[in-house]
Amino acid sequence: MTELELKYGCNPNQKPARIFMESGDLPLQVLNGKPGYINFMDALNSWQLVRELKAATGLPAAASFKHVSPAGAAVGTELTDVERKIYFAEGMELSPIASAYVKARGADRLCSYGDWAALSDVCDEQTARYLALEVSDGVIAPGYTDKALEILRTKRKGGYNVVQIDPAYVPKAIEHKDVFGITFEQGRNNFEISSALLENIVTENKTLPEAAKRDLVLSLITLKYTQSNSVCYVKDGQAIGVGAGQQSRIHCTRLAGGKADNWLLRQHPKVLALPFLPGIHRPDRDNAIDVYISDEYEDVLAEGVWQNTFTERPQVLTVEEKKAWIARQTGVSVGSDAFFPFGDNVERARKSGVSYIAQPGGSIRDDHVINTCNKYGIVMAFTGMRLFHH
Repeated sequence: MTELELKYGCNPNQKPARIFMESGDLPLQVLNGKPGYINFMDALNSWQLVRELKAATGLPAAASFKHVSPAGAAVGTELTDVERKIYFAEGMELSPIASAYVKARGADRLCSYGDWAALSDVCDEQTARYLALEVSDGVIAPGYTDKALEILRTKRKGGYNVVQIDPAYVPKAIEHKDVFGITFEQGRNNFEISSALLENIVTENKTLPEAAKRDLVLSLITLKYTQSNSVCYVKDGQAIGVGAGQQSRIHCTRLAGGKADNWLLRQHPKVLALPFLPGIHRPDRDNAIDVYISDEYEDVLAEGVWQNTFTERPQVLTVEEKKAWIARQTGVSVGSDAFFPFGDNVERARKSGVSYIAQPGGSIRDDHVINTCNKYGIVMAFTGMRLFHH
């Protein structure tokens, strides 16, 4: 098949729409559903991310995409009991690829609502069973077990989008894109990201543990497929905060840092003990937790909204408690797709427990940025490679 007709493009008025190959067959098959234009944009970008992440780490990898940027990405390491609880995976049997997706989705569960899932490995029954419980638009993987496909074909009243891609497919070295009737041409970004990029450590502290190297590689590969400007916070093999598509670097850092803080606050004892009403749906729990840890929660309490979610009125998580809990965080890694122009990015990252940073370098204020890292004992590597993605 050289082309696939789509219902419409980005919006319903944008017709006709299709995906096609100028020569040869499409390297993918639609096994269920009818994916749209944005679905395929998410699918193809997310597949590249997980494929490269698996190649770089040797671990199964997964991503959760929304609007052509990752809400989360992760490798398949074992989940802790707390992670199982905050990701609603308690008591579930999880394979390595299932664990990778649970963690990718768990990075930012609000942004992952209605996501496109990407898996580096064959989708097995455990992954399909978890996907079946979540609000998701579709999944791309190099293959599916018979049982996994049977489960996924029952999702969304039989309309769940399931795409299988040929893992051996290699695109052409030159790519094209039309904007306003004008064709742009460029070489594909085939740059290989590995721990070798982290050898140029420019700070006084040069101790970079293997786990931090893995996390920094994860952050950089995630950024390679995130709409720029972008910054990515990573901890224990999973993205915990992605700031995408911002015009200012500091706004990327703040946005991603705020998401990383929310990820940490979901693990606070008061959050873990929230008395949810029986049978409340997973998205409703996510929304309730997000409100509970926000600065507006006391206003929501005053409106009595808690009565629709909890069996009793929860204790407020105070500003002081939140600050103290976040201050406990350490060992977080941060990647940036372009240089930090000022030390304020380091200052903000430090507030979310960042100990390791990878960025291209090249700012006229590099010395100031390095000195800010030295002030807090943060390790920073200059990669020398920008990772803009548009």
